[in-house]
Amino acid sequence: MRMRKKKYLDERLEAVSDILFISNLEDRNFNTAPEEKEFIDFDKWFDRPSPYMLEIGCGKGGFAVEFARRNPDINFIAVEKDANVIVSACEKIREAGIKNVRFIKCSAEYLPKYIKPHSINRIFLNFSCPFPKNKYASHRLTHPRFLEIYKELMSSGAEIHQKTDNMRFFEFSIESMTGCGFALKNVSLDLHNSGFESNIETEYEHKFASLGLPIYRLEAYIAGGEAND
Repeated sequence: MRMRKKKYLDERLEAVSDILFISNLEDRNFNTAPEEKEFIDFDKWFDRPSPYMLEIGCGKGGFAVEFARRNPDINFIAVEKDANVIVSACEKIREAGIKNVRFIKCSAEYLPKYIKPHSINRIFLNFSCPFPKNKYASHRLTHPRFLEIYKELMSSGAEIHQKTDNMRFFEFSIESMTGCGFALKNVSLDLHNSGFESNIETEYEHKFASLGLPIYRLEAYIAGGEAND
């Protein structure tokens, strides 16, 4: 079911337009649209060069707020394709007084159109939709077609950090990543009982963990490259 457009959505989006880039494409073909590049000048947008980290599927921005607050020296790019959702994330960042977050409203397939190759130091995939039916496997954000996009964006030594509550999706992700040339480290089958100290709990994570469900986590990097500690 499609979410109903929020009241005053256009006005709210305009109010956060200084921190939000909205992709308005004439060509909506996932294969051809990224070919014509429109790279965003992130150094200018953030008003400083700094390591860039990318969250794909930021939801309402809870993770972005806390990660950016803890890491003021990085530039954080949060991506979400739903206008109803991303506007809440932008407003949350604004209310929190966080200065080092910017937002892109688009689907992950279009990111190579807007982000320069090899410019991202870390990618976060927090509780992405698992698309449990096999016929929708290509929509999963750890499907090989997306992993090849991430490879194009990742700098040397960059990593993907994934968290999910879905065991089958986690298994699928491990198989896809290793098949696409990624190596894995810090793999956890029960994050909250693993002793991992720097975890930032997302909205979904809190909900699932409170029900006693295990949280799965991994870090992936391109095999043969230098992984960050």
